[in-house]
Amino acid sequence: MRFRNPLDRVGAVDAPVVDNVPAEKANDKEAAVTNDLAQQPSSDADSEQISADAQAGVQAVEALTTVWTKNNLILAYVTIWVIFFVDAMQSSMSGGLVAYVTSSFYQHGLTATTGVMANLIGGLSKIPLAKVLDIWGRPQGFVLMLACLMLGLVMMAACNNVETYAAAQVFYWVGFNGISYTISIFIADTTHLKNRGLMLAFASSPYIITVWIGGPLATAFLDGPGWRWAYGAFAIITPAICSPLLYLFFKNYRKAAKLGILPKREHNRSAWENVKYYFVEFDVVGIFLIIAGLALFLLPFNIYSRQPQQWRSPLIIAFFIVGGLLTIGFVVWERWFAPKTFIPYKLLSDRTVLAACILAANLFISFYIWDSFFFSFLQVVFNLNITHAQYIMNIYSIGACFWSLVVGFLIRYTGRFKWLAVYFGVPVTILGIALMLNFRHAGVPVGYIVMCQIFIAVSGGTLVICEQIAAMAVTTHQYIAVVLAIEGMFASVGGAVGSTVAAAIWNDLFPKNLRRYLPQEAQANITEIYGSLAVQLSYEPGTPTRDAIEQAYSEAQKWMLVASTVIQVISIACVLVWRDVKVKDFKQVKGLVI
Repeated sequence: MRFRNPLDRVGAVDAPVVDNVPAEKANDKEAAVTNDLAQQPSSDADSEQISADAQAGVQAVEALTTVWTKNNLILAYVTIWVIFFVDAMQSSMSGGLVAYVTSSFYQHGLTATTGVMANLIGGLSKIPLAKVLDIWGRPQGFVLMLACLMLGLVMMAACNNVETYAAAQVFYWVGFNGISYTISIFIADTTHLKNRGLMLAFASSPYIITVWIGGPLATAFLDGPGWRWAYGAFAIITPAICSPLLYLFFKNYRKAAKLGILPKREHNRSAWENVKYYFVEFDVVGIFLIIAGLALFLLPFNIYSRQPQQWRSPLIIAFFIVGGLLTIGFVVWERWFAPKTFIPYKLLSDRTVLAACILAANLFISFYIWDSFFFSFLQVVFNLNITHAQYIMNIYSIGACFWSLVVGFLIRYTGRFKWLAVYFGVPVTILGIALMLNFRHAGVPVGYIVMCQIFIAVSGGTLVICEQIAAMAVTTHQYIAVVLAIEGMFASVGGAVGSTVAAAIWNDLFPKNLRRYLPQEAQANITEIYGSLAVQLSYEPGTPTRDAIEQAYSEAQKWMLVASTVIQVISIACVLVWRDVKVKDFKQVKGLVI
């Protein structure tokens, strides 16, 4: 489960960023969330009237939920599950096709760089998309992302060189991430806060199934009509399965407009005035600063190894400096200069929101430190074939998606989420990672590794849901999209940092330990052994050379696991500072919702 806009503050200088709770509940420990952020009362926080101070996109979705029927609600969630199922299946299949696509053009060199840029742009695209969803509307953003996804699929199906395939990957990942994000926001729009974790988990449950389908599906296309039709087929299937949700959007929008529930927004602005208006509304300066800053900051983590001087390269240093300055510039702009802020500064600095975002980053850092070389570790140290190693790798996806459903039910039943993170999520994460320190050696039954992966999976499923609910629980409906976008941004940074730390540990310790443990007759082959998994696996288990390679792996993995465990101290601090919000006390959204 790798699961985010300010709103038009009409008539308000500083809109409240938390919901109010009736006074009789104030003695419930911090449940009311009555803090210094709530400078003004939000009279319609949990009322059924359309939020007067919200931007057009939020008002429109509140009007939709006011007029739609129970059957519409059920159909929407059935369609959402099918969309996630098809997208997850297509993504899993595509991962198995990349090597065959690039091989058909006899070019591999550009593929890695393409993947870096595609994933980087796809992750950062949520930031401007959050603005689109709030200013123009949920269906408009959904259609835009669907168009990007289809364009990417069509380009991949029709490409005649790896450069076109590279460009197609960018469109595809922007669309794929955008559709997932837009639906997550729509789930937040249509769920009571106490049920939101459960429905987010429900939407992600297709991953329990699709992890087993992607490989066979890719094989079926390769052995049948070819890889082009693998992309072409989903360019047809995807818009078809998205149509019912779009139909529900526009049908109920028209219904709300006819009933006079959807506020009319008329203007007499000229074309130039429109440009200036949306330039301010979209906070173009702020979005440019944060996207450019993060792009320049994150890119070096992925390309430093291709530079002759690596981290000392002037290009890498320049990227870090400029990226850091632009990111600082974003904070300064939002704090003192922005006429319409991307996110209210007081919300960004709220302890629960900030701690949830830091937790997202920290979990990704910790995960990618130990996971980056885990697949090859399983094959070399435990002598597993690709299929069995993949089964263990899939434990996290399956376990986290399944357990998040349990967490959703527990949050709904108890009305609380903090206790799950404090007493289960973080401790079990630490337990799972720390136990692998003891079980990382050759000769240890692989079942112990499976046990550790199950611990990490169930704790990860707990923390992913809890961190999102924590961030959403202390804000109002109008800031949900931007809060989740910021959380996703922190996770992207965490993933990049974690992968870099893993690479630094590996590149430093693995070759040193090879020189230390390899027998004399294999010392001349250190370069080949270090650089190729196939060469490592070519030595039979039980031979002195294979034993030395396994020992070198165990030593490198040891320090990765140590780093992953130690950094969880930050996770402990993050969940402890959360407010203990009782989510049963908030509906947060309008109309007929789950």
